[in-house]
Parts: sequence; structure tokens; C-alpha cells
Amino acid sequence: MEHRARKRFGQNFLHDTGIIDRLLRTIAAQPGQHLLEIGPGQGAITAGLLASGAHLDAIEIDRDLAAHLQSRFAAEPRFHLHTIDALRCDISALANGPRSLRVIGNLPYNISTPLIFHLLEHAAVIRDMHVMLQEEVVDRLCAQPGTSDWGRLSVMVQYHCQVEYLFRVPPESFVPRPKVMSAIARLVPHDAPPHPANNMDVLRKLVTQAFTQRRKTLRNAMKPFFAEEWPIDSIDPARRPETLSVEEFVMLANACPQEPTA
Repeated sequence: MEHRARKRFGQNFLHDTGIIDRLLRTIAAQPGQHLLEIGPGQGAITAGLLASGAHLDAIEIDRDLAAHLQSRFAAEPRFHLHTIDALRCDISALANGPRSLRVIGNLPYNISTPLIFHLLEHAAVIRDMHVMLQEEVVDRLCAQPGTSDWGRLSVMVQYHCQVEYLFRVPPESFVPRPKVMSAIARLVPHDAPPHPANNMDVLRKLVTQAFTQRRKTLRNAMKPFFAEEWPIDSIDPARRPETLSVEEFVMLANACPQEPTA
């Protein structure tokens, strides 16, 4: 199929058969499983996923590509295509129940972070996710406290999921070639968060505030939440936000008022 990649959709089509085969082996889809592919593009991975015997929902925003995919897989009853923006899709509505959906996606670089947060909102129905992203984003997903990559994305993803860096995908594996290295990560939602937050909205706001002020001490960065007395003796308020673990962020969130004071 001749298709000009569209910048507004962040399109880079995977064509490296070695990478495609490695990814399919890594996913190891099984007959009867329910898969969701985000951004199937020209169907490079789609065909292999269907060959596993799994049921596949696919989300493709580009109507020209959607028409091609619908035609190519028209005879396949286990294939269901949704021509919609993935950021607007109700992922939970596609699932058959808790932990029933396996997500696969070559996520467009220009919306990768909001799309990951959108998927996290539906973590209860997701069994696992295999996502291809810009390598620096995967580094942030897998980062540890005290490193330059540790930030809001790291904390919130690791609150919800166990994260594993799988392998790199070089620019020449795509058409057109991106200017950056890509990588594939596996995200497996926890059955229950190891460190549960009492209020997710407070946790999200606190973590966002912390990394907006990441060079400040906690005492200064967290003033909108703790204007008076510092609430937790075991967390030194002279530390910087980038040194805190997920557990420590949750401890702070659980100790603060339901809404910041400013």
C-alpha cells in the first residue's frame, strides 16, 4: 500500500521483519485472548497478532489507513476496527472484564505521554501493555528515584504498573525514519497498588506540583499542600522531590488535606 506518512498523526511505519517477529514472540498472544492494537498503521503487526488466534480490536485515527485495514482483514471475524482518536476511546468499554485486555501499540511520539496516562485510567481492565515509544520516554518509564529521568511519568506509571524495558528499535526499522531511537516496554498493571493512595486526585496533583518545582526542597515545593507543619518525620523536608520513591510520594499524599491550601 502506498501511503504518505502524516506528521499530524506522528506516523512512522514499522517495516523491519526481524523486529516485527521479535515483538510478536515477546507478546506471545494465544488463541482466545483479547488484544487491543493502538495505531496498527499498515498492519505490519496486525497480521501476526491475528495469526495467533486471538480476538483483536484495533484503533486507527487515519481514515485512509483504516479503509486499507478494513479491506485487508475483511474476511477475519476476529478483527474489529475503530476509526477514532485513541485519546477519546473508552478502553474499558472494549474489554470483557477485569484484566481481560492485552494492549499493543506503536504509540505516536507526539501524544505518547497523554496516551499512556489515558491507558492508566483503564488499568483495571488491562492485563498487560507492550508499547513502542521514543527511547527517552521508555527510560523515564523505567527510571529510579534520584536519577535525571525520574519524574511525574515515572512515579504515576510505577504506581499503577510493573515496568520492564524490553529492547531497542533503531530508526532504520521504520518508514519514514524517525530522528530518534525507539524502544519497547512492557507494563503490567498491579492487581492492587503496593502502596495505595487514599485519594488519587491528591496524589496526581502532589506529584505534578513536586516535579514542577523539582530543584526546590520539598518544604518549599510542597507549600501549597503543607503550608504549616511538615507531616512526616521520616521524610526530610530538605530533600528534593526527585529523590522520593513512589511509596514516599504516597505517604505524603495520604498525609495531606484533600485539596492543597493554595
